[in-house]
Amino acid sequence: MFTTGQLIFAIFFFIAFVMVIFFSYRKDKRLHARHYSGSIKILIGFILFLVILFVLKSWVKS
Repeated sequence: MFTTGQLIFAIFFFIAFVMVIFFSYRKDKRLHARHYSGSIKILIGFILFLVILFVLKSWVKS
């Protein structure tokens, strides 16, 4: 399926990618807290909207 070289490359790429994302997030943590402070409300509203759509779909289909 995959050669040994491809698997080793994928593992190293994944580790490097996760490290870059982690350090980038740590660097911008204060900036994100200031600019995106109300984003959890938007996420909860979006999830609630999806749940309501699912319930309505189930209710109308029955």
